[in-house]
Amino acid sequence: MRPSAHYNVYPLGWFARGLKGHYVITYPGYDLDEVRQAFPITRHLTYLNYASISPIPLPARQAMDTVADLLTSDPTSLYEPGSPWDDIRGTFPTEVAGLINAAHPEEVVGVVSTSAGLNAIAQAIDWQPGDNIIFTDVEFPSNAYPWMVLDRRHPVECRLAPPDCGGASVEGLEPLVNRHTRLIAVSAVQFLTGHRTDLRGLGAFCRERGILFAVDAIQAAGHIPIDVQAMQIDILAAGGQKSLMGLPGQGFLYVRDEVCERMRPGYIGPNATADYEHWLHYDLTPREGALRFMMGTPNLVGMVVLIESIRFLRRLGLPDIDAWTRHLSQIALEDLAGRGYNVITPTDPARLGPIVTFRVGDPDDLQAADAQAVAMLDYLRANRIRIAKHWDARGLPHLRISSHCYNTEDEVRRVGAVLEDFKP
Repeated sequence: MRPSAHYNVYPLGWFARGLKGHYVITYPGYDLDEVRQAFPITRHLTYLNYASISPIPLPARQAMDTVADLLTSDPTSLYEPGSPWDDIRGTFPTEVAGLINAAHPEEVVGVVSTSAGLNAIAQAIDWQPGDNIIFTDVEFPSNAYPWMVLDRRHPVECRLAPPDCGGASVEGLEPLVNRHTRLIAVSAVQFLTGHRTDLRGLGAFCRERGILFAVDAIQAAGHIPIDVQAMQIDILAAGGQKSLMGLPGQGFLYVRDEVCERMRPGYIGPNATADYEHWLHYDLTPREGALRFMMGTPNLVGMVVLIESIRFLRRLGLPDIDAWTRHLSQIALEDLAGRGYNVITPTDPARLGPIVTFRVGDPDDLQAADAQAVAMLDYLRANRIRIAKHWDARGLPHLRISSHCYNTEDEVRRVGAVLEDFKP
């Protein structure tokens, strides 16, 4: 693998136009041909849909097959002393903690999804009368519903802010903050617009005011370097099937120790209590750290796949993946805009991540617009290109391109080129 990315310097503009003081990558800091060998999907599809679900790399597939073989031949052997489970339960939080720079592995626990992790947190906080929670009105439901449902059981107010350039920012959220603000929830990368959140700035803002800072990282962990300590993140959840290239049904939850100690889970599984192996003691004393949020029998296959996918991504280097996918996003932005599409993704380099989204159809005729978007998506599928369709709050359709470490410049350009021949 190449030791570092190759850069060219441009005097004006940015990326392809070159921003003064910025550098432009012309290939990633890893061997792209070698990486593509780990993704057989690249041989028959132009796959630009990680933000819905990612293909898993071959090393993860091989690990999955090993565990599946044991589940077929002798499943009990997985749990015997010195068994693979002994290794998995120590390795999983260690790998995740390394990925996000948690202070120690005990701050990490496996969960089935982002929404499961955030629901567990929402039901564990000791909410007080008058508390409020703030998030933007473009959050994916996984990072909205866990907070919104609280007002049915607790005296909690959800305050929704309009997006600032497609997502959350200090400037956009601050007007809603008061002395009763208990938690601010954001997406690291917004699922529709692709807006990349300034986690460091928001983390500092929250910590200074004693506000809990919760992050939905499903579109970012595995793409973007995340340092929960430097970014002062209290809670972070991510399903594994998107940026992390794992299996559906296996993700992780991070809870900062100081915050975790004050939480009393509202949902309690058999493995979440201090004396959990003595099944009939019925003692609800929570385990130390994030393990108090552990539910029943873990998803061994999912954990093993996520371990290997995280190792694969970390070997490539998160800064290099981030630089390359942002470069691909800039190419997509310029190509689509040049073809006349209305791109809603922020063009500010500081707000750009691995997602680029463009509007489709007449905003005054939503039914016709949706029919056009479906036809365009079908046309792309017929040409072996995979992207996604989403609606905004009004119901206006958008098409979304999302790239990962294995994609090429030609692939992101291919979307616009193929659509040139599309006949509505």
